[in-house]
Amino acid sequence: MENREHLLDAVSMPKCIRVSDNLWALRFESMKLASCSVAVETLLQNGTINRRTTLVDSSSGIYAYALALTCHKHSLQCHIIASTTVDATLLLQLNALGASVEQVPPSTSLKYDQEFLVRRVHEYLANHENTYWMQQYHDRVHYEGYRRIGVLLEELIHAEFGLISINLVSPIGSGASSAGMFQGLATNRTLVQLTGIQPFGSVSFGSEDIEDPDILVAGIGSAIPFNNIEYSIFTNIHWISAEVARQGSMQLLADTGIFGGLSSGAAYTVGNYIAANDSENLTLFLCPDMGYRYAPVLAETDASHKTQSNPLWISTLNQLTPQWCTMEWKGRGFNPASGVKSKDISVDG
Repeated sequence: MENREHLLDAVSMPKCIRVSDNLWALRFESMKLASCSVAVETLLQNGTINRRTTLVDSSSGIYAYALALTCHKHSLQCHIIASTTVDATLLLQLNALGASVEQVPPSTSLKYDQEFLVRRVHEYLANHENTYWMQQYHDRVHYEGYRRIGVLLEELIHAEFGLISINLVSPIGSGASSAGMFQGLATNRTLVQLTGIQPFGSVSFGSEDIEDPDILVAGIGSAIPFNNIEYSIFTNIHWISAEVARQGSMQLLADTGIFGGLSSGAAYTVGNYIAANDSENLTLFLCPDMGYRYAPVLAETDASHKTQSNPLWISTLNQLTPQWCTMEWKGRGFNPASGVKSKDISVDG
């Protein structure tokens, strides 16, 4: 048992759980604690911010908690522009930690919600002195916390298996965790195959034309471009519906006892599939957060209802269709900000 100076230090590191011989879960209590805490420490050390700076960002949930807890540890002020998905339980925690919180009005459009959040951040910065926008979606200072975890994890895996290839399965939100973990695991030239997970309805990997009404609670994807996504490192991409993700969360709980959110359920679904088809290598899937904020949604999920059990392999984005598709990405570039959605992008690049 270790004595920690602050709760942040006790809960920011994930737990590694063996699900089967070649399938491991990396379970975070709240993933962005690891990223935000190192980012703020770096900004303090290099003089970008000082003890009187108010840190500002928008969030749909777990980054808000990470920023509030980090600022609590360092006695800093923070202001959070909160999405409508931030619930009463999280608001209670944010307020108790001393964060000032502004929640945007409800919206039926994820794109409008995200654009409004960013607009409010700019307005706040313009009207308040000594403020700093953390830019969790765009500033690669958020890679470092995950990179450090990846380095430690690679050492653990090497001690257990020796030289082995790793299939890393990562839900893609801001893009920081997938890139940082990939960099850390590959530090000692370990071969890492990175598989990313997206919901339907997200611009990040070209599925924005396929509606999924539940994307607001999926915890992954985006309606606006994120600069932190490093497209060149992904081997494959899986697109998963919210229904499949919910079933995955329930199956993850039943099989392992891990109560994870929807992105964790999606990662377990994909991780299981990869591990079953690649018994020679280790598959490691990320569980970004706990399932408590999704409890009302999961409580309505019929665990006995069977969804698509294997993905549909596609060769172009034109072929995207729910509930579950996958495509060889092969590190191709992609620019969701271009306004040109070339849906005939194929495996040939």
